[in-house]
Amino acid sequence: MTDFSETNWAKADFSKEYAENADIFILERRRLLEILKSFYRNFLAGRKNNILDLGCGDGVLTRELLGIDGSISATLVDASDDMLRRAKERLKAYEEVRLIKTGFQELLEKDALPESFDFIVSSLAIHHLDKGEKNSLFEYIYSHLNPGGYFLNIDVVLSPSEGLEEWYLLLWKEWIVERQEALNSREDFTDVPDRYKNKDNKPDILEDQLSALKSIGFKEVDCFYKYGIFSVYGGRRK
Repeated sequence: MTDFSETNWAKADFSKEYAENADIFILERRRLLEILKSFYRNFLAGRKNNILDLGCGDGVLTRELLGIDGSISATLVDASDDMLRRAKERLKAYEEVRLIKTGFQELLEKDALPESFDFIVSSLAIHHLDKGEKNSLFEYIYSHLNPGGYFLNIDVVLSPSEGLEEWYLLLWKEWIVERQEALNSREDFTDVPDRYKNKDNKPDILEDQLSALKSIGFKEVDCFYKYGIFSVYGGRRK
């Protein structure tokens, strides 16, 4: 597993660019967040929930969930000091929020989270792991879900063929151009799709990840949404 300090995410300038421009270069970002909230309303609302946000970044996922259910008790995990600072600022109005600085490697090796959760979420973080590491994290997630608890992941996935990948990346670039024009962006982010498989990113085929969840014991495993390489998938612990 790549040490976090050796990745681009350890650089403050890189995380700053991501946090400030994500709505431009993450394809259908608002749609992805709305699907997350719809999932929560349909399967988890109406009770006191303990949630875990893995690779929380600037806390946007947890903030969206707290916006519809302020009773949530949230634990957010990330290895970036800059991202945790941004998450702390974003969530300062909420009392039941805990921020923990740790990467996936330390999480798997030391298990800094002894408790279990009703809902574990992640966004655009798990693709930094290779296939074996993803499977280990999925097992960790399953072991830290309460019975009946859910896991939902928003992430990029590897296309099953070269032809599909070329088309998906074209769709992504076209979407970025539209966003740049709509927001009058002075910067050009059309090179972002070409960078999604750099040394920090190790996407895998969606079907393989769904199969891994099923083999671990997750039920109701499915892809809840997909647009090109962007997907929302997950399952439930029995």
